[in-house]
Amino acid sequence: MNASPEHRYSRQERFAPLGPEGQQRIEAARVLVVGCGALGSMLAERLVRSGVGMLRLVDRDWVELSNLQRQTLFTERDAREARPKAAAAAEMLGEINSQITIEPHVEDVAFDNIEGLAAGCELIVDGTDNFETRFLVNDYCVKNNVPWVHGGCLGASGQVLTILPGETACFRCLVPDLPPREALQTCDTAGVLGPAVGMIACLQAAEALKILSGHRAQACRKLMVIDSWHTDLRLIGLARQPHCPACGQHKFPFLTGEIRTEATVLCGKNAVQFSSQEWSGETLEQIASKLSPLGNFTQNAFFVRIGLGEYTLTIFRGGRTVVEGTTSAPEAKSLLARTLGS
Repeated sequence: MNASPEHRYSRQERFAPLGPEGQQRIEAARVLVVGCGALGSMLAERLVRSGVGMLRLVDRDWVELSNLQRQTLFTERDAREARPKAAAAAEMLGEINSQITIEPHVEDVAFDNIEGLAAGCELIVDGTDNFETRFLVNDYCVKNNVPWVHGGCLGASGQVLTILPGETACFRCLVPDLPPREALQTCDTAGVLGPAVGMIACLQAAEALKILSGHRAQACRKLMVIDSWHTDLRLIGLARQPHCPACGQHKFPFLTGEIRTEATVLCGKNAVQFSSQEWSGETLEQIASKLSPLGNFTQNAFFVRIGLGEYTLTIFRGGRTVVEGTTSAPEAKSLLARTLGS
């Protein structure tokens, strides 16, 4: 730690409840950020500026112009080049704080990789946009006694829940089962205000810093719900549920892969994602070679992309595939079968 009275974290250290000892703990901490969109990008920035020693960023998506209204780490150049969010965020965060370790991973968090992605991390923060990933993170954290901070934002409202396994209610105490997709609003239908995102992300970051600095007892044990448009903040008591599938019955079907979705409709993209295709073991160069007869394609270090009429296919290293132009999984799967024989 820099001994200068005006070092990088001096103002943070002078906050008496945290102090130099708390700052040392923060600088030694390792955190997994799941999702680098609206919440995740701001969360990551807050943690990087606070000096968290290692930040592992995981995101499956790329930057688009419509992201810039609320996703604070990205630029118009990132959108023009369709840069993967994890990579673009890591580059910007490295400019903000070169003294810490930042690990970007351009992939989807799934039952078969979460153990590796979370390895060595003492806290997980939620920057995702879908319930299935949150259920998976909850399974992992409850089973492995790892705290995590959930956040969600839609319209002008949002919520934060700090989950301390064995001490507090878990996410499935709040939401026992996956809601049907048709019952959920999305940013496509309800929109989202940038300031509301900032409020939720900053509350999540504050909860994270309490835990990382050794002040776990100060973490909020209630569900925080904020409506930034009507200026309303509520704290809602949430008890652990004895019949909760995760923390009550210790069943983890999302972590074992018993419950998983083959196709995922991506929020805000008019797109469907498939987790695995027949070329999962092929290099991007091999995939590009197979796509070349179908038309012009673009390629970077992370994916190959090709336009097929009203559709666009993006195939990532490892085989994950996104079909833009529809939110119908059968329609997207039919397109892949017709054009690529998969």
